[in-house]
Amino acid sequence: MASTTASPPPAAGDHPRVLLRGFLSGETCKELEFVHRSCGAAGYRPSVVSTSLPHLAATGCGHLLLPFVPIRERLRDAVESFFDCLFDVFIEFTGLISWCKGASIGWHSDDNKPYLRQRAFTAVCYLNNHGEDYKGGILQFQDGDPSSIVPVAGDVVIYTADNRNVHCVTEVTEGERLTLTLWFTRDQAFDEDPKLLSFLSQTSLSCGPTEQKSYIPMPASDNMYWFSYDQSGFDIRYARVHVLGLSFHSSSGEYNTSVLPAEDDPIELLGKQLRLRRGDEVFEKIFSNSLHALQVVQFYYWKAPKLAARTEQSAIGSRTVRYPTIHHSRGTELPLPCNHTLAETIFGSFNASEFTFEWNDFALAVALWENYSEELKKQLLTSLPYWLSNGTIFVVEPSELQ
Repeated sequence: MASTTASPPPAAGDHPRVLLRGFLSGETCKELEFVHRSCGAAGYRPSVVSTSLPHLAATGCGHLLLPFVPIRERLRDAVESFFDCLFDVFIEFTGLISWCKGASIGWHSDDNKPYLRQRAFTAVCYLNNHGEDYKGGILQFQDGDPSSIVPVAGDVVIYTADNRNVHCVTEVTEGERLTLTLWFTRDQAFDEDPKLLSFLSQTSLSCGPTEQKSYIPMPASDNMYWFSYDQSGFDIRYARVHVLGLSFHSSSGEYNTSVLPAEDDPIELLGKQLRLRRGDEVFEKIFSNSLHALQVVQFYYWKAPKLAARTEQSAIGSRTVRYPTIHHSRGTELPLPCNHTLAETIFGSFNASEFTFEWNDFALAVALWENYSEELKKQLLTSLPYWLSNGTIFVVEPSELQ
């Protein structure tokens, strides 16, 4: 766990806020980045991509809530301690939010709308670094200290959501500014957990722990992944893969326009089986849908520095990884509408000189992703009955398990 240092608490009547350095470890930041880049949908503001916990549950990714659980508890403890309101705080919203090129927001407080009056406190955890991963996107406060926050991965700023902390975020001019943002309330009617537990009980309890591939993601409606920008745009799932040098490929040997479910809407193909392609090489494995393929791709890039598989077989626990055949093929890429220049402007572009892609390592990543997902699914199915009986989401200690 990362060490935490804090600024001195403000005096009563000031602008209550605190900056906690190193609240999250680097590996935790990377794991949350993986979740967001593989599950995020179009956000609530222009040039924003978001991943909320209900969205994860609704798309068959309820198990990906597990990394959030200890973080939410630690943040709530920090809020209760700093603002001296023990056992009086509920989490209203938890979400991963990335602000892309052009995103900004003017002076406001976080409770400035009638439907936001329940918000009492805000916590913003920075998951990547200003200056390295993006430019712009500085959090500025109208009054009080610290007057501005230059984001550093792992840091968190906590402040009241009322007009004592009016703030803005300057325009992001390059890259992608990624945060984990939580809003807290003192009104239990706005507690996020009961609604989230209802989602999870409907989506996760329907499949048993031994059901094969129960962790395969299920995309939301296609329009939720459409990123609009100046009368142009792209599908986020496709763009995330494209900027890493890959593309989606027909699951059949050759592309045939007759497989289109709707001639005017080829994006519907992203909900069907497909393969991954890099240059002229097509990976043999068939993925259930684009979100399935995207998760594996993002997992590979998360774990790539640690992947050392260079042989044709590697043991992972009790399973053996056999590397699939790579086909050389042309002309079978899915015909998806995408402004490629815009996608690279928003999400960056792949630099082959900085990273050596290896299909063998990618095949190993497929198996590691399945192990990772299976383990989280087991943890979810173990924890869920305890969450449901208590009406809240919390870290279930081994001593509590029967």
